[in-house]
Parts: sequence; C-alpha cells; structure tokens
Amino acid sequence: MNLIFLGPPGAGKGTQAKLLSNFSGIPQISTGDILRAAVRDESPMGVRAKSYMDSGALVPDEVVVGIAEERLSQGDCDKGFILDGFPRTVAQAESLSEMLERMGKTITAVISIAVDEEELLERISGRRACEKCGKVYHLVYEPPKDITKCDLCGGILYQRDDDKKETMRKRLDEYRQKTAPLIEYYSGKGLLEEISGTGSIEKIQVQIRRAVEGARCDNP
Repeated sequence: MNLIFLGPPGAGKGTQAKLLSNFSGIPQISTGDILRAAVRDESPMGVRAKSYMDSGALVPDEVVVGIAEERLSQGDCDKGFILDGFPRTVAQAESLSEMLERMGKTITAVISIAVDEEELLERISGRRACEKCGKVYHLVYEPPKDITKCDLCGGILYQRDDDKKETMRKRLDEYRQKTAPLIEYYSGKGLLEEISGTGSIEKIQVQIRRAVEGARCDNP
C-alpha cells in the first residue's frame, strides 16, 4: 500500500497520515523530516542538499527526489509508505513515477484532503507555540489553561510568523499555483480519492481508511 497525501496548509494531512501510519504499520514519510535526516546522516544526497541550504538557495527537485529515493529504499518501506508533503509539483510527481518504476513500485492511491479556505485561516491563525519546549496549542480546538503560558513547561506562548493570516494567504496562493495542479494530474491517472477535511479527526480518518481499502481492491 503506497500512498500520497495532498492538501493545503492546515488541512490536517500530517495528522491523518500519522494516524493511518500507526493503524497500518507502514511509515509516514515527511519531506521535511527526511531532508533533515539526510543532512544529519550525511548521506550522498544529504551532503548535496546541505550545500544548497547553507547558501540560502532552494534545494532543487533532483536532490529532493534523490533523498526520497534513499528513504523509500529502506527496509521499512517494503510493505508500503505514506508520502506526506511530497511531491509538491507536477514535475516532482513525474520524477517520483519514474523513480518508483525503477524500484518496481506503484502508487495505490492519492488522498486529497479538501478544506474551505476561511476555515483553514481560522485553524492556522489560532495556533500558539511554546517558545521553550515547542508544544503547539490551538485557542479553539486545543487551548492551554492559560493562553499566555505552556501547560507543560510554563514557557511563553507565541504566534509563529507562518501562522499569521497574511503569511497563510501567501502560502495558500503558492499551494494553488504549484501543488493544486497535482489534484488534476492524479485524477487523470485514476488515483485520486478526495476527502472532506471538515469534521472530527476520527470521522475524517474513517473516510480515509474506507477510501484506501476501496483503492486497494481496485489496485491489488
């Protein structure tokens, strides 16, 4: 079972991918996580990525794809994987397809989590993070006992720049331009499963599991 999770910032794809990973026993693979791990472990692609990062340049697609290939070649991916945050563009999706073909693997389904833009802005702008331990709260969905302090360590809570509405609107614009075309791309390949990201976490997870099971039956 090889899956891709798509969705705009704040849609909850990371949370849902993690839940499905725990349920199914296959790894959730986040682009950011594997990039940091590759740099830390000084893998061949990690060394290349670090040279770009140190100079402040964007890591090119060929390096990101190479790092993904290094990760997908590891033994815990033999029974499947969940890609979270990759691919981000159609060009990356095409490179991923070529890479998986070399590895003798195929994508089972692409889970696209859809949420109304105004709800996304409300979700993200309500986040607060602890400057000391990094714990993240939400003023509506997971509020701290004191809106100024962390329940765990007493650190000061603040709003990250990425969580401010002005920044979020820019991130959503970038998503529409670069990542949203992936929905059409994978729909054309008959792999897309669109899920409503509105409702409880548990309800959304049930929808995802049903969609995955249906896709597994269609693509054994």
